[in-house]
Amino acid sequence: MAEDRQRYSDADLQEFKKVIQEKIAKAEKDLMLINESFLNDQNNGTDDTSPTFKAFEEGAETLSKEQNAILAGRQEKFLRDLRNALIRIENKTYGICRVTGKLIPKERLMAVPHATLSIEAKNMQR
Repeated sequence: MAEDRQRYSDADLQEFKKVIQEKIAKAEKDLMLINESFLNDQNNGTDDTSPTFKAFEEGAETLSKEQNAILAGRQEKFLRDLRNALIRIENKTYGICRVTGKLIPKERLMAVPHATLSIEAKNMQR
C-alpha cells in the first residue's frame, strides 16, 4: 500500500512544470492564431466573380469558420487541462492516477503532461 501513496519528487515536479509552461506558451500562441483567422473577415476581392463561385466560396468560408471554432474550443480545453496540471503540481498531487492512486509513468506524463489517468485506468474505461 505504500506504493499507492508515492508521489514525484520536488525536482521531478519542477521538471514537469517547465514542460507544462512551455506547452502553455505554445498553446496560447496557437489559440491566438486560430482566433485571428476566425475573426479575420477581410474581403478577398471576390465581389466581381460570378454568383456561382461566390456561393461556393461563402459555403467554404462558413465551413472554415466552423472548423476554426471547433479548433479554438479544443485548444481552450487543452489550456485549461494544462493549467489544472500546474495546480496539481503546486498541490503535489501531480502524476497520481485519479482512479488507481498509483504514479503515472514519467514517460506518459512527458508525452501527455495533463494526464490524470494511467494507461491501466484508461483501459478500464473501455
